[in-house]
Amino acid sequence: MPPQAGRAAGGGVPRPARPAGAPQRRPAPPPTARRLPGPRLTGLGAGLFCGLLMLALGLLSEALFGTASQTVYGVLFLPVCVLTALWLREGDLLTAPIVVPIAFAVGLVPIADEGGGGTSGGLMGMVTGLATQAGWLYGGTLVAGVIVIVRRVRRVRMINRRIARSRPARG
Repeated sequence: MPPQAGRAAGGGVPRPARPAGAPQRRPAPPPTARRLPGPRLTGLGAGLFCGLLMLALGLLSEALFGTASQTVYGVLFLPVCVLTALWLREGDLLTAPIVVPIAFAVGLVPIADEGGGGTSGGLMGMVTGLATQAGWLYGGTLVAGVIVIVRRVRRVRMINRRIARSRPARG
């Protein structure tokens, strides 16, 4: 079959000629790697997220692991700290190291050994739980604090670069 009029010999549609001064299109950037969604939580939202998640993990670890639940709870606390610090919005970054220990204490309530003493036994169980699990508490707070500091430093550097670019060159 002979090539039709208006088609190139290769079978493709001919492209119109570009004017000499017209800019050429740049190739599309390569697709980026898939990333986890980054919700942006306010300080209050991060407190609710972290507190409710730690309470649920405390209830779950008590139901599944019994006496070893405090260690499991401490291990599960670390990823919650990381997610809380990563998902906070830029303006509320400094709330992460404050919210995380409070959430740890909230989630420790179902795990605390009451010892059959009612309210005073529950309070003593909380104090004992906080004392024996201080390593996890400090570690998670430290992880959240380091992530927050790194995010804050990156943000300040980005702002400084924008300001430097917007200033006219001195001559």
